[in-house]
Amino acid sequence: MEAYIYDAIRTVRGKGSKKGSLNTVTPTHLVTQCLTDLRDKHGFDPELVEDVILGCVTQVMDQGANIAKTAAQQSGYGDHLCGVTLNRFCGSGLESINQAAAYVKSGFSELLIAGGVESMSRVKMGSDGGALMMDPAVALPGHAIPQGVSADLIASKYGFSRNDVDIFAAESQRRALAAEQAGYFKSRVNVRDINGLTMLDKDENVRAGTTVESLSTLQPAFAMIGEMGGFDAVALDKYPEVEFIDHVHHAGNSSAIVDGASLALVGSEAVGAKLGLKPRAKITSVGVMGTDPTMMLTGIAPACRKALTKVGMSVSDIDLWEINEAFAVVPLRAMQDLGVPHDRVNVNGGAIALGHPLGSTGCMLMGTVIDELERQGKGTGLVTLCIGGGMGIATIIERV
Repeated sequence: MEAYIYDAIRTVRGKGSKKGSLNTVTPTHLVTQCLTDLRDKHGFDPELVEDVILGCVTQVMDQGANIAKTAAQQSGYGDHLCGVTLNRFCGSGLESINQAAAYVKSGFSELLIAGGVESMSRVKMGSDGGALMMDPAVALPGHAIPQGVSADLIASKYGFSRNDVDIFAAESQRRALAAEQAGYFKSRVNVRDINGLTMLDKDENVRAGTTVESLSTLQPAFAMIGEMGGFDAVALDKYPEVEFIDHVHHAGNSSAIVDGASLALVGSEAVGAKLGLKPRAKITSVGVMGTDPTMMLTGIAPACRKALTKVGMSVSDIDLWEINEAFAVVPLRAMQDLGVPHDRVNVNGGAIALGHPLGSTGCMLMGTVIDELERQGKGTGLVTLCIGGGMGIATIIERV
């Protein structure tokens, strides 16, 4: 049995700070609005939706107590609707789609909604604690270091300079601005308040006029914690072939902290016919792969190869790639490792310009690649993200 994506939508992304336009909006409201918009757009019977699978990384405060079920309860779909919240760190939004697809392909379910949410202005990253970085008994044997230091380690090991990462970041901003001006983000919806008034109608972090020269004035973000906190020493102990850590990443070439939600309608061919819905994409293959937790952001290439191998595909078979821009070096290293040209990767910009609402980003990237496949008339897309702790995730789709 095949699993199809009938639609994928996302909210605009607001800056994840007290000055951001969505700071007063709860994550429950972001998800509930997407549920409403998805239902109203297609007119399907909500009684047929069996479950909401929602990615969310920081599951405390506003995002605690199973936010998927909280949003399902508030949605107006009916008391029958269940909800489960999962956490595969930055891969959570894509993992939710993959799990929904597995339910459909197994025949256990016919129609589900999958996606993610993160309100980073209201629920601060890291506020959930956890042993992975906080407990010395766990962190020390694993040579655990902060993600930013890991990104700088990758740049140092594989020869990416400050200029290389700044060039990539400036191009991300240029592409995102061009896509915004051309109206390419078809799956995007404005965020409204409880009275239906628009609060935000564009991705708030895109910065016009960003250049390599302007980025070159920014100070490295992870030098102090790397040097003074001892994490450079931890990394060099694990990788003695690296002479020193060149701290090349800063706020302008790392993913922006933002608020946002996204949802995808995933179902079988039979339920689509019953509802009169035309699928936009078929889920072809998925892959996850664990990697070294010190150089934790290199899981993209092995996860992609795993997904490709399962269905006898090669890198050249993929028309468009969405590689999450957690840090500029992440897609740069993935493109180098896989042999993918930049003109097929993140053609409308990425998280450096648009932002990375942790639990939601994977589903957002899915909507972006489907939009662009349709616009260009191309056939295959691959969405992939690096994941904290040393993992990677990938999903291959075919445009219907």
